[in-house]
Amino acid sequence: MIRRALCLSLLLSASAVPAFAAPADGPTRTLQGGDLFGLEAASDPQISPDGTRIAYVRRSNDVMTDRARPSIWLIDVRTGAQAPLIAGPGAHSQPRWSPDGKRLAYVSTGEGGGAQLFVRWMETGASARVTGLPDSPNAISWSPDGSRIAYVMTVPDDGVKLGKAPAKPEGANWAPPLEVIDKVVYRQDGGGYVKPGFDHIFLVSAEGGAPRQLSFGAWHDNGPLAWTPDGKTLLFSAVRTGDWQRNPINSEIQALDIATGTIRALTSRDGPDTDPAVSPDGSRVAYLGYDDKGYSYRDTQLYVMNRDGSGARSLTASLDRSIDRIAWAADGRSLYALYDDRGSNRVARITLDGTVTSVATGLAGSGLDRPYSGGEFSVSKGGAVAFTSGTALRPSDVSIASGGNMRRLTRLNDDFLGTKTLAEVRELAVTAPDGRTVPAWLALPPGHVAGKRVPLILEIHGGPHSAYGPAFSTDVQLYAAAGYAVLYTNPRGSTSYGEEFARLIDKSYPADDYGDLIAAVDAAIASGVADPDNLFVTGGSGGGVLTAWIVGKTDRFKAAATQKPVIDWASFVLTADNTPYFAKYWFGKLPWEDPQGYWKRSPLSLVGNVKTPTLVVVGSQDYRTPVSESEQYYAALQLRGVPTALVKVPEASHGGIAARPSQAAAKASAILAWFDRYRTGKTAQTGN
Repeated sequence: MIRRALCLSLLLSASAVPAFAAPADGPTRTLQGGDLFGLEAASDPQISPDGTRIAYVRRSNDVMTDRARPSIWLIDVRTGAQAPLIAGPGAHSQPRWSPDGKRLAYVSTGEGGGAQLFVRWMETGASARVTGLPDSPNAISWSPDGSRIAYVMTVPDDGVKLGKAPAKPEGANWAPPLEVIDKVVYRQDGGGYVKPGFDHIFLVSAEGGAPRQLSFGAWHDNGPLAWTPDGKTLLFSAVRTGDWQRNPINSEIQALDIATGTIRALTSRDGPDTDPAVSPDGSRVAYLGYDDKGYSYRDTQLYVMNRDGSGARSLTASLDRSIDRIAWAADGRSLYALYDDRGSNRVARITLDGTVTSVATGLAGSGLDRPYSGGEFSVSKGGAVAFTSGTALRPSDVSIASGGNMRRLTRLNDDFLGTKTLAEVRELAVTAPDGRTVPAWLALPPGHVAGKRVPLILEIHGGPHSAYGPAFSTDVQLYAAAGYAVLYTNPRGSTSYGEEFARLIDKSYPADDYGDLIAAVDAAIASGVADPDNLFVTGGSGGGVLTAWIVGKTDRFKAAATQKPVIDWASFVLTADNTPYFAKYWFGKLPWEDPQGYWKRSPLSLVGNVKTPTLVVVGSQDYRTPVSESEQYYAALQLRGVPTALVKVPEASHGGIAARPSQAAAKASAILAWFDRYRTGKTAQTGN
């Protein structure tokens, strides 16, 4: 009864006041849970071929439906003036300019039902639906002459059948038919149990009409799609081999002859080859990939090959950074590439001899809850780069880089956040036990007075191969507004610091990254900010793993909140949504081949040491780190008598645990309520 009352108290503390309600005496100066509904973010900026206009997706939130509301806006590059282009009911996304810049294709649910492909004539403002599809189109791509649009869509399949039920009498109310699963990957986070079918390529006239399916077969064909300049061939990425289910990353660049339907692989190495882009003259193909050596992490390199697949070579072998997106320059002599460098994304121009010149910096993604690095870009024929930018104090906006200058074109949150006192985020110098530098940032509570010690929350990123950076984060700001300093780091294993740093945890995670995190906490204490008697720890996914690992290693923290963790690696690799990947690349052996190796890296092996009050948080539809992982840990803590509670976020996936504003606010509030229970004293201590 006591623990049940505790769980109920936590939930009430998170939701007793509606998230959108303002305090009776007026708005507060710090960020509060209800403020999440007022935040906006920019994504997918698409600059017109002539560089005069940018169409982008603007995501706001609807307080009545508690969901994001994406619309498409248009910016005049010269003046910075912007106006809604495709708005109103429904979700609107994927704006793509025609080659002549006179039309804009996009995907919308505005007419009700499923997402459909539309084309807007920019001069007249008229839009027409060009498809009536049973499923959502993705990876839309205009033909070079602007007459056709290619896209990827799922083609349903009957699936495997085993036996049959007896004949049902007319009008009878029987149970649903059996579901028979025979795929290796049978469920996906954010998508649920996979319906039978395969992703294939289609072609439709830009003026509407019946679409034509171009690719077939029992495998998935993936975008982005790249046309050759003559409009006769489409390039894409796919694993079109018999073992595609068990080797899902061994994709090749495929060339599809539109007239005959013939498909030919242009690459053949062991490793992923993706994101093809054809040079303006059609003589070369750029693409992304790496040689698969079985490591848990490899930098993705930029390659160029001849149109027939010969002469492949890497342009970025010496860059030591992972390339995420590419686009050819109009002159065909270089490419624009996006990559993450020390926790912050940038766009560079890379010549065919491998020379790298930075073009745009300070890119930011459109995610809001945690400070992950990210960003998107597009390039005009004249070389102007439209990109998403942001800071630790502002979510993503649209900016442009041209002629050596960068200019922010939108200020989506300046009015709203201009009324708020936000946490100052500063870099923190941290040295690991082995002498390595550990990148770290420290967010101070609004109005923090130098010399006053405050409670500290260590917030750990997931991945584990990913990176935090100086980006806006609602979790960080909400924690800071509640009086906590927030420490976040990029321990070994993080990306954007070179392949060697990321691979330090290959086949040994969690391990030495623990020392990096503790060194960062010690540095925060040494800085005079963190109260050593009020330390707290949380993190999600890979950060949830490390949170559970930390409390099994030390009692320094007053309380912890492990979010969507892996607790037992053996059960995880057999129930996660990407079954073929994790065992092969994170362990090198299957669970029954090395049970002790799996166990010694499982936080469950340390649960007998845990004394720290630990909250467990998970989305109820998490298929990446399945709910059973969190429930195992909760049960183990209960059996040991360690103070704990289980918070499940209804209908939330792993990646979407903070997708709905009310749930993002309530989750942060529940974590703060848990920490406040074990925080000693409410007045900050002074001195070192």
